[in-house]
Amino acid sequence: MFDGPFDVFALFIAIIAVLIAIKASSQAAELRRKLNTLEEMFYAQRRVVQPPPLMPAQIQPEAPVATATEPPPLAPETETAPPPLVTPLITEEVSPPPLAASSAEAAAPPLPAPAAAPGFEERLGTRWVVWIGGLALALGGFFMVRYSIEAGLVGPGVRVFLGGLFAAALLGAGEWSRRKESISNIAALPIANIPAILTAAGTAVAFATIYAAYALYGFLVPATAFVLLGIVAMGTLAAALLHGPALAGLGVVGAFVTPVLVSSGKPDYWALYIYLAVVTAASFGLARIRLWRWLAVTTIAFAVLWIFPGLDTGDLQVAPHAFHAVAGFVLAALLVVCGFMFGPTIAEGEIEPVSSSSLGAYLFGAMLVVLSSNHADLALIAFTLLIGGTLFVAWRAPAATGALGAAAATVFIVFAEWAVRANPDMLVLPGGPMPGVGPVATDSAVTLHLVMAAIFAAGFGIAGFFAQGRSNSPIIPVVWSAAAVATPIAILVALYARIAHLDRSIPFAILAVLLAAAFGAATETLNRREDRPGVATSVALFATGTLGALALALTFALEKGWLTIALALMSLGTAWISLQRPIPVLRRLAAVFAAIVTARIGYDPRIVGDAVGTTPIFNWLLWGYGLPAASFWGASILLRRRGDDPALRVVEAAAILFTALLAFTEIRHFATGGRMADAPSLLECALQVCVMLAMAIGLERLRLRSRSVVHNVGAVILTVIAGLISVFGLFILENPLIWRVDVGGPVFNLLLLGYALPAVLMLLLSYAVAGQRGKVYANTIASGALLFALAYVTLEIRRFHHGPILSTGPTTGAEQYSYSIGWLVFGVVLLGVGILVNSERARLASAAVIALTILKAFVIDMSTLTGVYRALSFMCLGVVLVAIGWLYQRILFRRQVPPPAPQTGG
Repeated sequence: MFDGPFDVFALFIAIIAVLIAIKASSQAAELRRKLNTLEEMFYAQRRVVQPPPLMPAQIQPEAPVATATEPPPLAPETETAPPPLVTPLITEEVSPPPLAASSAEAAAPPLPAPAAAPGFEERLGTRWVVWIGGLALALGGFFMVRYSIEAGLVGPGVRVFLGGLFAAALLGAGEWSRRKESISNIAALPIANIPAILTAAGTAVAFATIYAAYALYGFLVPATAFVLLGIVAMGTLAAALLHGPALAGLGVVGAFVTPVLVSSGKPDYWALYIYLAVVTAASFGLARIRLWRWLAVTTIAFAVLWIFPGLDTGDLQVAPHAFHAVAGFVLAALLVVCGFMFGPTIAEGEIEPVSSSSLGAYLFGAMLVVLSSNHADLALIAFTLLIGGTLFVAWRAPAATGALGAAAATVFIVFAEWAVRANPDMLVLPGGPMPGVGPVATDSAVTLHLVMAAIFAAGFGIAGFFAQGRSNSPIIPVVWSAAAVATPIAILVALYARIAHLDRSIPFAILAVLLAAAFGAATETLNRREDRPGVATSVALFATGTLGALALALTFALEKGWLTIALALMSLGTAWISLQRPIPVLRRLAAVFAAIVTARIGYDPRIVGDAVGTTPIFNWLLWGYGLPAASFWGASILLRRRGDDPALRVVEAAAILFTALLAFTEIRHFATGGRMADAPSLLECALQVCVMLAMAIGLERLRLRSRSVVHNVGAVILTVIAGLISVFGLFILENPLIWRVDVGGPVFNLLLLGYALPAVLMLLLSYAVAGQRGKVYANTIASGALLFALAYVTLEIRRFHHGPILSTGPTTGAEQYSYSIGWLVFGVVLLGVGILVNSERARLASAAVIALTILKAFVIDMSTLTGVYRALSFMCLGVVLVAIGWLYQRILFRRQVPPPAPQTGG
């Protein structure tokens, strides 16, 4: 228009105005079309219901006729009544026969069909042309003045005057067309709203003209330009009452953009926020009168954006920013919140999104002021007032109950930022605060924060308790109870982090116990109101708060391993409480405590760091893992009494995990002498395999009674772990044939512990799963037992020939012969056991061992043995094989000779 930057602004304003007008015109046209259709249907119904008027010829003179009070009796069907001599005059309305009635209904005109959608030509002639014309008018005014500039026809003052005159002409044309349209008797067509488009174009030209007079030519000082632009914006909002939502959208955009257009080197935030308060009030008022929710949402979005200017400056002016947040909150509560003061009406017990989000938006703004001002006293006071106002408005208007979540969240963010800002090391170092970092706990801000914490905790807690039973909606009391439980706990944690620096603190533990007592009393009181809507869920939330506060008390009062034990005992206590008070959430809480303790173990597996000690078995690992394991086993037993659910499975999994970890850590502590970072050994691997197999046997027996999927999966996992340690630990990493390992004495040594005992346990496990799992699974475990037993026989023979170190020295002929004899004896023993107990599995194992012995004799003994050892090897093998054949023939598969057939005399 006047120069490059202003062309962009002018085009922007014009396009916004026309787009908003297009949208509003479309909505208005659609509503007008529906109204016309309804009117046609109404008039059609009236034509059907009302009888046609009588013609003058049909009107007969009145005659005094006596009417019978009772109808004459009907004549018998077999007789025919003679026709009357004189037709009586009918003076009462007689209903037509059914056939006539149906004919009349069929003759009634059908209801008009809904109006068809307008075609392309109708849209082009009645809508698109008008919309484009409005845009052309606005741009035409801009470009006319630009042409006068480029041609040098008139001076700057005349240009501004002509721009204002053109704007006034458009506004006048819009008002004249509105008045002419309102007095017209022609039925409205679904056309574009010409008055609104003309007025929007005039408003856009007025904005551009005033801005040009200020920014380009300097005719207006900033204050005057600011006032004039504000007047245009407010006038646009007022005109929206007559012209519809088009001008409302343009007015609210122009009003909130005006401070950006008119700026100065030294901003006056008080003038800005007072102006925005007036604009917000006008916009909210218009939205309330016309019930335009979109206008209220747009206003709130612009108002919250205007909080950001000045927040990042070093000299933040807290007072005007706080005023802006408080004023917007008050206006939203008065005019936007449904069911409160002057707000719209709404059905009872509904949470309305705009009502809740409007309060939440200004709470967010107040929170930003607090954080940006480093928790200045005035900002904290304003924030506290808004939190109290939220509780009050939500108490009086259930539609704003959703704002409680925003209030609780902003309270937690304010206190958490206050704690972290004073203790930045909490985000980095787990070992406690660094000295000299941040202010101490006795600075001036602590007192005000403590007062705020008490107010917030009491306000949310008391209001949340007394809100139960006030509404017939089930969701509203749940929101109140959730805020009542979460907010005090969050505040307590933030204060503990700020003041106690996450160290052990008995005063905070006492506060947590008192909070738990309050939540417990609320739980018991509300438990007697289960017939009220939503109270059952609220009881569960208050019960959760009770146990959560107790857990915090233990956290504040205890340290290291004692905290782990206490939290584990909380799971057992929660399970016991769930039997006394069958609240569903208590079962889930028992699982939550189990998960917390598991996460705690993941953070520090030794529980107490380097203070485990060197005493075998009776050390901190026994208490840190044993007591939680016992607690979880007890909790699982209690929870199982009321059925199987995910909470029970979590606790059962924790019980199995802690039992396994107890065994693993104690074995490692014992094998390494307390130096748990050392490399594993044969002793450790042997003990790990034995314990894992024993636990797997126990779980296999337990799952048959419990039918628990956790016990089922746990048994398989422990078996797999034992198998992995066996293969990679006992046969590879710690195999005494490969590595230099002192196995100990001739009989009672590590070979007995690492190979013989696992073989026995694997055999027992295979019998435990026989018939309960697949044959492949059971046979695999049995094969492992056979392999370990054969390995023990082999290694023990090696120990006899080489002493405690098996990996050194040559293999002699006597040693090779001893292997053959030992394997044969082992095979014969297996065969004898199989025959005695009639076990096919043992006999097959015997066959496998003897086959291996035969293979060794023909592959190894024949080439390595010489002299008498070779002869004895094959002789013994032959005797054994013959004996085995005789046993199979005479004992196992002896054929019964059938008795001779009786002879008959010839």
